[in-house]
Amino acid sequence: MELNADPFREKRILLVEDNPKDEALTLRALQKHNLQAAVVVTRDGVEALDYLLPAGSDAVQPLPQLVLLDLKLPKVDGLEVLRRLRDHERTRLLPIVILTSSVEERDILEGYRLGINSYVRKPVDFAEFADAVRYLGLYWLILNTAPPVS
Repeated sequence: MELNADPFREKRILLVEDNPKDEALTLRALQKHNLQAAVVVTRDGVEALDYLLPAGSDAVQPLPQLVLLDLKLPKVDGLEVLRRLRDHERTRLLPIVILTSSVEERDILEGYRLGINSYVRKPVDFAEFADAVRYLGLYWLILNTAPPVS
């Protein structure tokens, strides 16, 4: 797990991505558009769950404003991460966007059935990918009104 910006900045994005190239592209796209958010990166489903649902109350992190979740993850896949997050009171309303290369209809249907907020396919072209990340950041960090934190 690494923090790629000021850990005390209010707005955060959790990027759950095991592919180093896709991670670098996403971070580059976010930096390019200066979306003023700290980005926490976890590289598998277990790390993501440990970050969002830590076992000890001393290690509880503030929830991010957005989770960008890949589906094809080691240890625990993205759909199982989503299932566990939606089953827990702390993360039930957390905005989660699946950001994946999967075009499988069953992944799309299962993601929405489990409560994702959006399903975005990763474009192959960097410029298109950067635009997609920019639009996601602008919407979820600036335009969207998140539910109050209890």
